[in-house]
Amino acid sequence: MERLEKARKLRADNLLKESNQLMMNIHSDYVEDAYVNYQTAWSFDVLGLEKEAVPYYEKAISLGLDNHDERAAYLGLGSTYRTIGEYSKSEEVFQTGISKYPDYKVLQVFYAMTLFNLKKHDDSIEQLLDVVISSAADESILEYQSAIEFYKDKLHQVW
Repeated sequence: MERLEKARKLRADNLLKESNQLMMNIHSDYVEDAYVNYQTAWSFDVLGLEKEAVPYYEKAISLGLDNHDERAAYLGLGSTYRTIGEYSKSEEVFQTGISKYPDYKVLQVFYAMTLFNLKKHDDSIEQLLDVVISSAADESILEYQSAIEFYKDKLHQVW
C-alpha cells in the first residue's frame, strides 16, 4: 500500500507528526488490519504518546501479525506499559512475548527493566545476566542498543 510506505518513510525521515496523521487516516480505512494497527501504535509511540499507542498495539496482536512484527509489537506494548507505570501489565506482556519468542533477546532485556520496576531486583539482574551470557552478539540486542542505553538509568521514570 502506497500510503503506508509513505507513512513509514515520513517516520524514517523524522517527520513524526506527519507520519502519525497519515497513519490515523490509513487506520480509519483499515480498522481491522493487524499491520496497520501495529504501525499506528508505533506512530504514537515515537511521538512519546505511549498511552495512545496501547490500544493499537493490543489490537494488532489480537488480530495476528507475522512473527517478525508480532515480536516487535510485544516489545512495543510491554515497553509502553512499563513507561506509563503499568508494571504488572508490562510483566504479563513480556512473559507472553518471551514464551512465544525465546530467542528474541531484547524482550528479555526490557522484561528485566519491568522486573526492576516491580522491585524484583534479584530477578531483574538474573534476567539481564542470562541475556548477557547467552547473547553477547545477538542482533536484536544490537538493533535496540540505543533504546536499552536510554532506559538503563531512567527505570524509575514514568512518562
